[in-house]
Amino acid sequence: MNRPILLSLLLLLCLTSAGRAQSFRAGAAVRVLTPDPLLPVSGGIGTPKKAVEKKGDLFARAVVFEQDGTRVAIVSVDNLGWPSALGNRSRALIKGIPPENVLIGATHTHSGPDAYGFPDESGKSLADLPYLDRCVRLIADAVNEAGEKLQPAVLKIAVGEAKGKIAYNYYADQLYDPRCGVIQALAVAGPNRGKPIVTLVNYAVHPEIIGSGRGLLSPDLCGPLYARIEAKAGGIALFMNGAQGGMVTADNRRENGQEANTWEECIRIGELLADEALRIVEPAPVLENPALYCAARKVEFPVDAEIMRYIIRKSPLNYAIGADNRVTAQVNLLNLGPARILTIPGEALPNIGYYVKRHMNTRFPFLFGLTNDAFGYMLTKVDFNSFKRYEYISRTSLGEMTGEIYMEAVLKWLSESPRPEGNN
Repeated sequence: MNRPILLSLLLLLCLTSAGRAQSFRAGAAVRVLTPDPLLPVSGGIGTPKKAVEKKGDLFARAVVFEQDGTRVAIVSVDNLGWPSALGNRSRALIKGIPPENVLIGATHTHSGPDAYGFPDESGKSLADLPYLDRCVRLIADAVNEAGEKLQPAVLKIAVGEAKGKIAYNYYADQLYDPRCGVIQALAVAGPNRGKPIVTLVNYAVHPEIIGSGRGLLSPDLCGPLYARIEAKAGGIALFMNGAQGGMVTADNRRENGQEANTWEECIRIGELLADEALRIVEPAPVLENPALYCAARKVEFPVDAEIMRYIIRKSPLNYAIGADNRVTAQVNLLNLGPARILTIPGEALPNIGYYVKRHMNTRFPFLFGLTNDAFGYMLTKVDFNSFKRYEYISRTSLGEMTGEIYMEAVLKWLSESPRPEGNN
């Protein structure tokens, strides 16, 4: 082959490769959800507690990924939970992305306003509905802006053990998942070439260092995590929780056996988790044109627990529940390059998380807990009401079969779905 033809073929190959690389795009945006004036905060069922001060802002943080015509949005909301009754209203305001491709998850801070509309014994809810209406619009605004800011990007994906005093299981110290998953999109052009557009951290932990009883409204450890990542790496940071139920919480234990329930401890743990996430993702290879696959299915769950039926039926949010006392939740499956992502519509116990991850057929398993819905705890039938420790989480789950139904549905789905690239 003569030299001009060879050079032409090489140029064509380079242009084709560059075109493929640039077909993947990413964009991110943020909206502040902090109420002004401050609202009472909710750590779960019961009357919200008055807040007199804030420590950090509450946010909606969104990233949009696009590849070959497929668009997916992932949203992180600083709240205890974000029910589909609210999320579906945001989806209706989002442009250019199918509603089923919009994943909305809660960080699970115990220091934010009530988003469930918990009713009291008289059936009255103290949730601030105008505030929730505003959040619905701001979440949609964040996703729409992220879509408008889409730019050519590459990815770095990694999963590794986060070291240090970050989390533990309050019920049994070592029964938690120390793995931290990180997805980082980097710009490939412009003044920020090579810099992060977004860094998404997936880790299972209750952000409840401050809790709801100290008069503080706060994103808890998530706020310092965002600030640390954005200061050190640039771009926008997101936190998506994992299988943190029963009861994987922040390790704020002191040597004297007491807990450090302070903003300073939120800073310590949030910054440590941020540093570990950046350490884990730093050596990961750059993926120039990662494939993107997104699918959604509806899963039905019976609401057997009386307290959960009461909440769902009495809440002013108008949850959808059938006459047969069944609710339906959206579950998403994403393949992003070599990574596989599954959503969980509640607080799955860590054994459920481990079991599902073991069957995800990827070196990079991600579980997004409290995403698309937040229907209480999810236990296996052998754990349900089996131990005194599990009395509360059994009572505030949908019922004995919730975890079993979820695992059966997603494992069957995984076996039928295309595997992510690079895991053969």
